[in-house]
Amino acid sequence: MAYDEGLAERIRQHLGSDPDLAEKHMFGGIAFLYGGNMAVGVTGDDLMVRVGPEAMDAALARPGARIFDMTGRPMRGWVVVAGSAVAEDEALGEWIDEGYAFAASLPPK
Repeated sequence: MAYDEGLAERIRQHLGSDPDLAEKHMFGGIAFLYGGNMAVGVTGDDLMVRVGPEAMDAALARPGARIFDMTGRPMRGWVVVAGSAVAEDEALGEWIDEGYAFAASLPPK
């Protein structure tokens, strides 16, 4: 499955050149990891965001967000955001910052 390279590039531009960031192909798309922990990614035209279990309900209440479920087993603490909901840079930046903050709160791998 191809992923939206334009969305991936917008994520790269927002994140900048932090040496603790890495990119990895996974879930049929691309993931952006901080300290080895996934923060955000792109699958198809959608944004994947790791928000953590405590922020899950609030994240799901936001426009375009749904539970991350690729295998029939929902992943608690992860959401998928429709590409149309992150068409504006401000909305995308908010999601990226949330995923980055959660990944940065975890011990490095």
